[in-house]
Amino acid sequence: MKEYFPNKENIKHLGRTCYVDNTLWMAFSGTGAAFTFRGTKAVVTMVADDTAARPGNEENWARVAVYVNGSRVVDAMMDQPRKEFLIFESGQPMDCSVEIVKLSETAMSTLGIESISVDAEEGIHPAAEKTHFVEIVGDSITCGYGVDDEVPEHHFVTGTEDVTRAYAYRTAQALDVDYSLVSISGYGIISGFVGPDEPQKPEQTIPQYYEKLGFSYGKFKGRSPADTPWDFSRQPDLVVINLGTNDDSYTQDYADRQEVYRTAYVNFLKLVRSRNPRAKILCVLGIMGDRLFPVVERVVEDYSAETGDRNIATMKFDVQLVEDGYVADWHPTAVTHGKAAEKLTRKIRELMGWPE
Repeated sequence: MKEYFPNKENIKHLGRTCYVDNTLWMAFSGTGAAFTFRGTKAVVTMVADDTAARPGNEENWARVAVYVNGSRVVDAMMDQPRKEFLIFESGQPMDCSVEIVKLSETAMSTLGIESISVDAEEGIHPAAEKTHFVEIVGDSITCGYGVDDEVPEHHFVTGTEDVTRAYAYRTAQALDVDYSLVSISGYGIISGFVGPDEPQKPEQTIPQYYEKLGFSYGKFKGRSPADTPWDFSRQPDLVVINLGTNDDSYTQDYADRQEVYRTAYVNFLKLVRSRNPRAKILCVLGIMGDRLFPVVERVVEDYSAETGDRNIATMKFDVQLVEDGYVADWHPTAVTHGKAAEKLTRKIRELMGWPE
């Protein structure tokens, strides 16, 4: 078998990734790589960040999946510094399409693709780029928080996160577009999630990390994703922003707090526009509560009035239903995510004029 280090000549990047010592580093949910080959065997070697070596840190290990020709052949936790995965073996050469996808979120742990070894005469090749590219910015809902744990009283662990079962990833699949997900559980525009009578958490906000590779409590080969600027050279056709669920835990019905959210959101839209000058922007909210959606509508109106930018729209999700169940910490089930993906897919097709 021949060993390849992942690079732009032989793999396609999924989401925000970068290279550290010839290793492809993955932080945000849904990040990874896609490639093709014709051969008889393939092995992928992955490496974990320093969270894998911390005693008692099982709840925060990175979770990763590998798909071969659309079937998930690996679903693993990075519980060791380095792991090898035999992803394909056959007695006869076969055409294979491979996708490596980080299922868990950036905050708790990151990982890297160190090498790809194949028994294939022509080596590995990048998967083809899709016609369109969509970025989705969000929180735990976008990450697929707890979607594999259908006990709502249970709490967060990375092992029950699966971004591929969540609305954002499923929307990208339905649209057949390339995607980038920028999401961290518990984060908002002005505050992270707070309990009753708890103070604001301004340190848990997405805008401060929007221009970065991510945010994590772990380090990968001594580096933090929050210290790694993101290269916006590939421009999305559309940026979807789904932020406000965690802010609502703080703003509640307080008009003054909602005004702070409105002002900060307008400023965030200016940042997003500065980095994505040609993209349509779609602001959405509502899966775990829609109290702030009228404020989101005002945000878009005020932003457009101030900047003259009309390349922006809103959409309200349907609030999750009791009969569709709940998963960990009362998050949406795969059923609810499916309904949300269908609604968002329809809206995007209408907004962008993309055919079915």
